[in-house]
Amino acid sequence: MKAKLHRQVIVLGLISLFTDIASEMLYPVTPIFLTAVLGSSMALVGVIEGIAEFIAALLKGYFGNLSDKIGKRSIFVTIGYGLSAISKPLPGIFQNIPVVFATRVSDRIGKGIRTAPRDALLGSYSNGNSGAVFGFHRAMDTLGAAIGPVIALVLLKIYPENYQLIFLAAFVPSIIAVAFTLKVKDKVISSNEKVKRNYIEFLKSSPGSYKKILLLLAVFSLVNSSDVFLILKSRDISESSALAIFGYIFYNIVFAVSSYPMGSLSDKLGKKNIFTFGLLLFSLVYFGFALIPNIYLLWVLFALYGVYAASTEGISKAWISDLIPDENRGTAIGLATLIIGICVMIGSFATGLLWDKFGSQVPFLISAIVSLTIALLLMIKK
Repeated sequence: MKAKLHRQVIVLGLISLFTDIASEMLYPVTPIFLTAVLGSSMALVGVIEGIAEFIAALLKGYFGNLSDKIGKRSIFVTIGYGLSAISKPLPGIFQNIPVVFATRVSDRIGKGIRTAPRDALLGSYSNGNSGAVFGFHRAMDTLGAAIGPVIALVLLKIYPENYQLIFLAAFVPSIIAVAFTLKVKDKVISSNEKVKRNYIEFLKSSPGSYKKILLLLAVFSLVNSSDVFLILKSRDISESSALAIFGYIFYNIVFAVSSYPMGSLSDKLGKKNIFTFGLLLFSLVYFGFALIPNIYLLWVLFALYGVYAASTEGISKAWISDLIPDENRGTAIGLATLIIGICVMIGSFATGLLWDKFGSQVPFLISAIVSLTIALLLMIKK
C-alpha cells in the first residue's frame, strides 16, 4: 500500500512553490539583465553564480549540523526563507552590478540557512517513501520555477525592458512563502544521545555507501555548472531572449511533472538506478547543446533536461536520507550540499572562462563526456 504524504510535507511543498515563483521570476532574467543591460562578461556571470552558490553551500553545511545539534529545524526554515524574501526587490531599486551581486549572495545565504534543516524535516516525515516525498517537494519547487518566468515574460510584454518591475513584483510571492513557514512544525528526534559531532567525526563514522555518494556528487558537480549557461546558450542559438526563457519554462514544466513519478519509481527500482539514468540524459543533453545548435532541437533537449533533473536532484537527497538516521540527517545532507556547492562554484567559474576563451562548445562537451563516464562506471559497478 502506498504511504501517504504527511501534512508537513505538503506545507513545505507550498513554501517552495511560492518561493520559487519569486526566485524564478528573476533567475532567467538576471543573467540577461547582467549581460545585455549592465554589460557584464560571461566570466563575471560565472563568478557571481559561483560565489553565491559557494556561500550557500558553506551555510548549508553549518546549519545542517547545527539543526542536528539543537534538535530543531523549523526556526531555520523561517529565517532562511525570510532573508531570501527581503533580498528579492533590491535590484529593482538599485540597478547596478554590485547590488545584483549582493542580492544574489544574500538570497543564497537564506537558502544556505534553510535547505539542510528543511530536507532533514522532509526525511523525518517520510515513511518508506522517501523518493516520493522528495519527488513531491521537487515537483512543487519546480512548478514554481515554471510559473515564475511566465509571470516575468507577461510583465516584460506589458512593460518592455522594465526589469525594475519584475524585481519588485517578485517580493509578493516571497512574503506568501514566509507566511507558510509559520505552520512548519518540528518532529521530535528520538536519540539516545545529543548530537555533538562535527563533520570530520561524522564522516569517519558514516557508512561507506554514504561516502561513495559524496564522491559521486562531487565529481558530477564539477561539470554541472549553473543553469544560467543553458539559458545564455539557448539565447545564442535562438537569437531571442524570450525564446530562451520559454525553453527554461518548458524545462521546469517537464521537471515538475516528472519529479513525483520518478521519485516514486526510485522507491521501487532503487535510487542508484534512477540517478544513473539521469546522468545518461544529462550527457545526451549537453552533447546536443554542444554539437547540434538547432532551434527546434532546443525543445527536445529542454524536455530531456527536465527528466534528468527529476531523476537526480530530489532522489540524491532521498538516497542519503535512506542511509542516515534521523538525528544525523541534517548533518549528512548539509555536508553533501556543502561539497556540491564548492564543486559547482569551481565548475561555474571554469565554464565562464572556457566559454569566453574557446566558445561554448568546449565546456558543454567536457560536461557531456565526464557525466557519461560516471554513468557508465555506475552501470558497471554493482
